Amino acid sequence: MKRIMLFASIGLIFLSTSCEKSLSPEEQYEKDIKEIKAYISEKGLNAMETSTGLHYVINELGTGNFPSSNDNVTVRYKGYTLEESIFDQSDEEGITFNLQQVIKGWTEGIQKFKEGGKGVLLIPSNLAYGENGSGSVGANEVLIFDVDLLTIVE
Repeated sequence: MKRIMLFASIGLIFLSTSCEKSLSPEEQYEKDIKEIKAYISEKGLNAMETSTGLHYVINELGTGNFPSSNDNVTVRYKGYTLEESIFDQSDEEGITFNLQQVIKGWTEGIQKFKEGGKGVLLIPSNLAYGENGSGSVGANEVLIFDVDLLTIVE
């Protein structure tokens, strides 16, 4: 009897998850933007929005140069979800990478800061890890990054 109940429970869980309607890319984007705007409002942030849906806050613009989309940069960062669960962060020295080797939200967003600049990137899921997620980042998850653009590497 216990075995039948176990299989019945598993079947119900499977049916309930397989019957959930997944959102179209357009619906997911609208949901993400709504969530980002609610977060911005709740936190009282002064954010700007790009045509792709990336939202960003410039706390300090910086005094150096703006990077281009092909540059290597060193960035100190902390990445978290809308629920403020940290999923990744660099050490104090930051991490160096090419802007073509990161999520689209970073390629676009880091270019908004000059060297020495600091701010926040609020990234809809289509500019992050999308419907697949990555590691501890779930599918279709909005991501937030506190970023410090330390330097453009020559």
